[in-house]
Amino acid sequence: MNDSADIRLLLTLRESGSLIAAARKLGLSPSAITQRLQQLEKKLGAQLVNRTARRLHFTDEGMLLCERGAELVEQFDALFEDLQMRRGGLVGTLKINAPLGFGRRHLAPAIGDFQQQNPDIDVALTLSDRPLTETLDRFDIVVHIGDLPLSNLVGYTIAPNARFVCAAPALVKRLGGAPESPDELNRLPCILLRENNEDVSLWQFSKGRARRSVRVSAHLSCNDGDVIRQWACEGRGVILRSEWDVADDIAKGKLVRLLPGWKAPDANVIALTHQRTGLPARTRHFMQYLQSRFRPLPPWRR
Repeated sequence: MNDSADIRLLLTLRESGSLIAAARKLGLSPSAITQRLQQLEKKLGAQLVNRTARRLHFTDEGMLLCERGAELVEQFDALFEDLQMRRGGLVGTLKINAPLGFGRRHLAPAIGDFQQQNPDIDVALTLSDRPLTETLDRFDIVVHIGDLPLSNLVGYTIAPNARFVCAAPALVKRLGGAPESPDELNRLPCILLRENNEDVSLWQFSKGRARRSVRVSAHLSCNDGDVIRQWACEGRGVILRSEWDVADDIAKGKLVRLLPGWKAPDANVIALTHQRTGLPARTRHFMQYLQSRFRPLPPWRR
């Protein structure tokens, strides 16, 4: 084992779970991966993986090599990055997980510009409707919107983001006018966004010292924010949605904000990492880039 390529192959196999998935990720054929794995096992004199048609089962030796090898690969990458930094460059792969809608509309353009400015960094963006339920150790940064559940992750504020109750003007007219109190929402048609296994039908508001919690009912729900926003624009129901998502529609008159005197809890945009210190330079640099991109005002407040 003269370099880290063999260890990286094993780590990819463990992460992928099958030869076919690993081959797709590495851009190789399953037979080529099998051949490399056989050569490695012959070199070490030990079987590392029991292979079946559907699954891979690592032996104790294979697991030991993955666990210890992952540390060596990290050290190797850190050393290589330090050497590159001495020459003024940023290198390596940055793995990012983010919510679907925000990732498409705001994060993807930022990542594209960042990578263009730093061509030696490879960025792998994964969009998910439940980013906090993913295998978080697979990612360097997880972008999250809203309160953070109890977690060992470290959060960095990227941008402010309020939440608004909205509906189409046509729906407000059919209802005979806008509601004057949050208590009226449980009698109105609402649309729910399912995300992060949260209790999405309990809407909370504050006005000075007053607090209201309203359990709304909905005949429409979806795990994609773009869908519920479109339904709302079509007059199908009332939504509680992030400012970043509805600001344009409010400005264009497609939606109107309801209960402007009542405030829903903010859902600020934050970036999560596994540790506060010792972050690779590419991760630190990207975090700073994101913060500068959304300051002094994020796009939805300009």
